[in-house]
Amino acid sequence: MRAFGALVTTELRLLLRDPASVFFMMAFPLMLLVLKRGDSGAVPGYVAMIAAIGGMGALPGVVASYRERKVLKRLATTPVSPLLLLGAQLVAQVTAALAGSALLIVTAITAFGAAAPRSVPLLALAFVLCSVTVCALGFVIAAVVGNARGANLVGMLVMFPMIFLAGAAVPRRALPDSLRQIGDFLPLTPGVDALTSAWSGTAALFPMMILIGIIVAGTAVAAALFRWE
Repeated sequence: MRAFGALVTTELRLLLRDPASVFFMMAFPLMLLVLKRGDSGAVPGYVAMIAAIGGMGALPGVVASYRERKVLKRLATTPVSPLLLLGAQLVAQVTAALAGSALLIVTAITAFGAAAPRSVPLLALAFVLCSVTVCALGFVIAAVVGNARGANLVGMLVMFPMIFLAGAAVPRRALPDSLRQIGDFLPLTPGVDALTSAWSGTAALFPMMILIGIIVAGTAVAAALFRWE
């Protein structure tokens, strides 16, 4: 347990040293919030966007780089399992997303007078499910793409259209019907729906069940396709 905690701390430290990750997970959502004039209705979507940036934008490249540099292979010969490192990366991404989301929510409430979430426990549950879902997808990308540069590119190509079509960056009602129909089938959409419902104090059971299904399926696919070297 102590080794896992040390790994999580190290992964967080490395993540915070990446200017792009810090900007897009901390500063960029705040900029969007200012443009929206603190609209509380936009906050749940921005929280989903923060999670997606970490899980699909950053995680695939990090994991692929570990495999590319033989880090995972070398760990297999030590008491620190490669799975422990991957678990630490998952916890680090969720923790960073939590920090960015907390900063966003506190700023929206204190600086703009936005309405506070009506159910913090429901919001926390929806956040965890959404964050783990996008991380599971990130692991699938890292499993399929062989090198760090390619994994970063594919992660970005998947993430950016998804945050717009799933309603994370802009409300889905503002999209044309054809794009909204595409968004219906994206894995981030139930995350946005669950967070939005939780913010208003309602448990969106069906979107949460979809998220759990994606987590299970994504983990299974990543485990089946992942290669340590």
